[in-house]
Amino acid sequence: MLEAFADLSTPLVADACVRCAVPLRAAPAGIRAVTAGQRVAGRVRPARHYGSVDVFLEALGRAGAGDVLVIDNGGRTDEACIGDLVVLEARAAGVAGLVVWGLHRDTPELAAIGLPVFSYGSCPAGPARLDEREPGALATARFGPHLAGREDIVFADDDGVVFVPAGQVDTVLAAAGQIGEVERDQARRIRDGQTLRRQTAFDDYLTRRAADPAYTFRQHLRRIGGAIEE
Repeated sequence: MLEAFADLSTPLVADACVRCAVPLRAAPAGIRAVTAGQRVAGRVRPARHYGSVDVFLEALGRAGAGDVLVIDNGGRTDEACIGDLVVLEARAAGVAGLVVWGLHRDTPELAAIGLPVFSYGSCPAGPARLDEREPGALATARFGPHLAGREDIVFADDDGVVFVPAGQVDTVLAAAGQIGEVERDQARRIRDGQTLRRQTAFDDYLTRRAADPAYTFRQHLRRIGGAIEE
């Protein structure tokens, strides 16, 4: 899956979801890789954190090669739920990376390990709680307003995180590739002196909109084969 994602990005995947009428599930803004430039893509291996690493060890015991451990820590900002030992264990289990709705710690050690880890930042404090475990602790992980489970593929890069249903991922990635080709060509032409207004026949759009106020720029882009808004 990471190979299929190699020439794409989460913005392209997000735009492709819109184009393909796949519900867009993007993580809330602010998630970042511990080491800039890291990327990950793979089937979701969910785990909800309740204060102990046991749930991670159990999830990793069930993980397949290339899975991505998606951790639900409720977006908490008062504790880090993973550190170097969990990430080392994840690497030993063969997972492709970790995506955390929460915080991490042991930043230098995580950078040295090199396994992609995405979180909302670092915190020196570990959990000082032990909450009651829910029945679905290993079935789904919450990530902001979204739920992710084994039927999903997760994509993460410097722009953030997007979840896509596994059954629709081929269609979405194909559309993302098409959108990317159009946008790369548009960028090349701008650098060569052909403005985006000219490429999108913007004057024509303004004329059509004056005649029909309901005519939108997205309709116009679809008519001419543009891709900058989806």
